[in-house]
Amino acid sequence: MKANVGNIDRALRVVVGLGLLSLLFLLEGDAKWYGLIGIVPLLTAGMGFCPLYSVLGVNTCSARVKQA
Repeated sequence: MKANVGNIDRALRVVVGLGLLSLLFLLEGDAKWYGLIGIVPLLTAGMGFCPLYSVLGVNTCSARVKQA
């Protein structure tokens, strides 16, 4: 798996993931379980790879150029 999630994208995914996970504590009843969706952006941020990005051909990583 080649990394396709850049640093800014990773930071946003962590914020969104934590925000969604907070729904577990803020909501009541069955609706609070929707907060578990926050695990997905946290995992993709941790791995640096998003399967949906690879299907769509998106890459937010900055290009790294090797100098000889």
